[in-house]
Amino acid sequence: MSGGRSSDTSGGTSGGAEQAGGTEREGGGGPVRERFVTGADGVRLCVVEYGPGGGLGRGGAELGGVRGGAGRGEGTAGKGAVAAGASAESAAAEEPAAERAAAENAAATVVLLHGYPDSKEVWSEVAGLLAERFHVVLYDVRGHGSSGVPEPLKGGFTLEKLTADFLAVADAVSPDRPVHLVGHDWGSVQGWEFATVAATEGRLASFTSISGPSLDHFGHWIRRRARRPTPRGAAQLLGQGAKSWYVYALHTPVLPELAWRGALGRQWPKLLARVEKLPSDGYPTASLPEDAAHGAWLYRDNVRRRLRSPRPDAYAHVPVQLITPTGDVFLSERLYDDLGEWVPRLTRRTLPAKHWVPRSRPAQLARWITEFVTAENPGYGGGTAAGGPGATAEVASGVTAVTGAGMAAGMEGAAGMAAGTGADGGAGSGPSPGARAETGTGAGAAAGAGMKSTLGRGLADARERFGGRLVLVTGAGSGIGRATVFAFAEAGARIVAVDRDAEGAARTADLARLIGAPEAWPETVDVSDAEEMEKLAARTADQHGVPDVVVNNAGIGLAGSFLDTTPADWKQVLDVNLWGVIHGCRLFGRQMVERGQGGHIVNTASAAAFQPSRALPAYSTSKAAVLMLSECLRAELAPYGIGVSAICPGLVNTPITGSARHAGVDADEQERRRASAARLYRLRDYPPEKVARAVLRAVRRDTAVAPVTPEAHGARLMSRLSPGALRALARVNPPL
Repeated sequence: MSGGRSSDTSGGTSGGAEQAGGTEREGGGGPVRERFVTGADGVRLCVVEYGPGGGLGRGGAELGGVRGGAGRGEGTAGKGAVAAGASAESAAAEEPAAERAAAENAAATVVLLHGYPDSKEVWSEVAGLLAERFHVVLYDVRGHGSSGVPEPLKGGFTLEKLTADFLAVADAVSPDRPVHLVGHDWGSVQGWEFATVAATEGRLASFTSISGPSLDHFGHWIRRRARRPTPRGAAQLLGQGAKSWYVYALHTPVLPELAWRGALGRQWPKLLARVEKLPSDGYPTASLPEDAAHGAWLYRDNVRRRLRSPRPDAYAHVPVQLITPTGDVFLSERLYDDLGEWVPRLTRRTLPAKHWVPRSRPAQLARWITEFVTAENPGYGGGTAAGGPGATAEVASGVTAVTGAGMAAGMEGAAGMAAGTGADGGAGSGPSPGARAETGTGAGAAAGAGMKSTLGRGLADARERFGGRLVLVTGAGSGIGRATVFAFAEAGARIVAVDRDAEGAARTADLARLIGAPEAWPETVDVSDAEEMEKLAARTADQHGVPDVVVNNAGIGLAGSFLDTTPADWKQVLDVNLWGVIHGCRLFGRQMVERGQGGHIVNTASAAAFQPSRALPAYSTSKAAVLMLSECLRAELAPYGIGVSAICPGLVNTPITGSARHAGVDADEQERRRASAARLYRLRDYPPEKVARAVLRAVRRDTAVAPVTPEAHGARLMSRLSPGALRALARVNPPL
């Protein structure tokens, strides 16, 4: 077949006619077929389908997750598909529920739509990952890749014609069911049009938007801030205006085409590799100069027209998942502040990445797309059809009720667990492992489990940032570690709860699932053991992936004068408090660097790191070392997009006081001092949940050093302004 680069205006004025033939090859997710579909004005659109049996024809038939038939909607294939569908229903009746649900899920069609100046190949890695579960469709937008070029170019790229193209592709690849659309950049701009116009109702099941706003919403966003100016609104307008410099450039005549067909087109792959840190793997394709030259008309045909006269009825008629890269140099996060009024069923996620996330974060995108499509796919696992009553209200808000035995178990377990908190050890009993099937998410689940929400008003922001991310926490059996796990779980993160106490780690993981973690796994590891930590790092990467956030929190307490502290005492406290952090940073930091997708490491230090004390020489030394290690590591890992934060709490009410050792005293005196310290901490009554909130805040803001309690803030300030006064306080022997 021809590549389709020449203009092709034969074949009618609207889409739907499919060209016979096509090519088929094997891909990562099964057969891959390329064919052409006729779009608006007869422009041929190059369509590629991935997945088991992708492109072989599916008129409703599904058998064991493999599509049957010999062509979508072509001739007599529909009748054969009906018969195959009847056989599939008979076979499905005998399938186990899980296999039947998987087969139904595989029937979902996911369309990936590229942006400017890309072609469909920008999605190749994501498509390969999604094809393991879905029927995945990519197509080149008119004028790009192997699709035809409209004549004349002017007026050939309007959103109305792009909508007709999409409907033609949807009718060809999934004639009997609505499709799930994922758009990036201008693919997302188009997607917003498809999700808000009446012509696509019934053909679209959900929409995932990445780095591309609705032009109508953008127009209203500008009007609102221009008509009622405020300092914040003016700053937002100026900020986005500066980011949109390229839009003005693309509206100039002739020059963009000359640049793309000249030096800019030749240098673009190198620019992307350097600025976006993208791998050199054959992307962009050789068609880039012509794609970019033609695609300039996407802007010229649509931007000024829509921004001047935005539609007043641009309300989404499907559930929308918004994925916002926080490092996008072209679009401000503030563009989406008003989106809730246009999208009744909205799920927000943020990603610490730059603009081209389909290439830089394919695995994360595939995971989020899978979760969203699975939740919205009609018929999957007995779920609600997209657009049906209550279909996504719970998904969008992150609040799901906990019901049945799981809720009862969770309430009983959580009530006992909430009181027992510390760095190592803890008390209380949790729910049975079976409670996972009744897991809820967010504040609703925490409330249903008889627990107060850790995140409170910060829940929505936390769910945007951490939903679906993998978080590993050491010292998770109780105290600050357990509270940190609960906070990330409430935010929808996947959890690896590590502790040397197997029972404590298991209870924490059970409750994390109850609170809202989609998945949580306990790990029994002594962080001071290098070999155990190496096995943990390898096992985590192999079974769950590289963590996005690692919290090195495990620690022990040791009090007593320097002269009373033995070498064995020093070794024990440094092995856990310092070497445990070193092992975690070294192993997981290397994994993050090799993955090349950034991440964050949080190390729990202490206010004792900058507050000397005659009663805590070993403990203070270990925490000061953790603080300096964190500062050094932050400088080293910054070029890789990996943040490092040191959390420095003061007096926090955790069981660490009950397990801390006191050097130089007998057993009876040690117990007396432990009881006295525990009483003091209870009177102070600073909860570990506040420290957990500080951990999440430090990750979101990439904070270097985060003192938590008032005394920690005061000690850090004194260490800078009046170190002599702090040294004088260090001479005071605390009355225990």
